[in-house]
Amino acid sequence: MRLKQLISSLVVGVSAVMAFSSAASAADMTGAGSSFMYPIAAKWADMYKGATGNVLNYQSVGSGAGIKQIKAKTVDFGASDKPLSAAELDAEGLMQFPAIMGGVVTVVNLDGITPGQMKLTGPLVADIYLGKITKWNDAAIAALNPGVKLPAEEITVVHRADGSGTTFLFTDFLSKTSPEFKTKIGADAAVKWAVGVGGKGNEGVAANVQRIKGSIGYVEWAFAKKNKMSHTQLKNKDGNFLQPDDEFFKAAAANADWAKTPGFAVVLTDQPGKNAWPITGATFVLMHKAQADAAKGKEVVKFFDWAFKNGAAAATDLDYVPMPPTVVKLIQDSWKANLKDASGKAIY
Repeated sequence: MRLKQLISSLVVGVSAVMAFSSAASAADMTGAGSSFMYPIAAKWADMYKGATGNVLNYQSVGSGAGIKQIKAKTVDFGASDKPLSAAELDAEGLMQFPAIMGGVVTVVNLDGITPGQMKLTGPLVADIYLGKITKWNDAAIAALNPGVKLPAEEITVVHRADGSGTTFLFTDFLSKTSPEFKTKIGADAAVKWAVGVGGKGNEGVAANVQRIKGSIGYVEWAFAKKNKMSHTQLKNKDGNFLQPDDEFFKAAAANADWAKTPGFAVVLTDQPGKNAWPITGATFVLMHKAQADAAKGKEVVKFFDWAFKNGAAAATDLDYVPMPPTVVKLIQDSWKANLKDASGKAIY
């Protein structure tokens, strides 16, 4: 009798554990895409798990892969630093909203050059990435940096090897400042580079620049700071040389008209303003309007709603720019209007 009771208790216990495990996994979310967003996504996920017990598994696979995965419905949301057009969103049954803003910086690996010491301009960086300027002591670089001891070594160009929203922001800035770059390379998440070696994700570019002496690359600012990389100053549209700073990212975002831009598809590169950082951008979260799994869709929305309300300080600490309250309200209205369950009922 006691043996039967023991077995019965064990069965009930195992069933309870399995039920708990199933309930816990049902609340887990999966997202993939932008490596630009990864540092803050990871921080928010950790904070959200502590506050709610619910888990976000976010894969830093690049914007291009994130777009592919959300289109294929293998994740609950995708993330891209290149916004999709209204036509593409409609064709795929998707909606998008901006989650965070930040800056892209140029980084170098040069002996004797301290972080922020070197000055560069868009046209100059474009010529480096076009393979026209090949040595660090080139006259054009020297003219911008009087008094800086520039080595006579070859420049190794490092770029993204994957489809990347960071690449879109970088090439969009270079295309706006260099007609030749616009014609020969253009602005996109994946381009045919003239020279250089590739790295996967911001992580891969950062690792290559740290490994290769005489190299130059481009990464999200949080990656540069976290890895203690030597960034450069950049000249903005108003002609001012700036150091990367979240206040300057905010200045670049000041002109954004989120309300009147279809799909929130605002591009913040090369904005006017004396303090506007020239390579600023937003990460856009992509979701299917018709949510086959309404519970997961609701949890994704709850996560970002929570992050907007509770994650601004963490974002600022990582040198991102949180979405302003007025924009958050627009995003919430967009959730209400666009995200539906199988019966057509709004999930927010």
